Amino acid sequence: MQNQYIIPANSKKSALFLGFFTGRDVIVVLVGVSVTILLLLLIKMDTLLGLTLEILPAVISAALVFPIPNYHNVMQLMLNIIEYFTERRKYYWKGWCVKDDK
Repeated sequence: MQNQYIIPANSKKSALFLGFFTGRDVIVVLVGVSVTILLLLLIKMDTLLGLTLEILPAVISAALVFPIPNYHNVMQLMLNIIEYFTERRKYYWKGWCVKDDK
């Protein structure tokens, strides 16, 4: 085994919080949970609808950072979808044989 290196498949997980979350993910969850806590402390709701509206920021932020296969999380999937529909879709060929075309 001379000059052969084995890189573990999960080598990037050490740079993530708890192996799944980036810094932006943690900030999104912390903001959602803090807004929910503020709403629960400041506004007294007696109905189920009111309580649901108070808890909604934490639920939305947790859903955004929920990991899904083939993408990092739901937020990254949504950003990719938005980028796909808003960016330029006409691609120009710049390969190695671009000057061969007449």
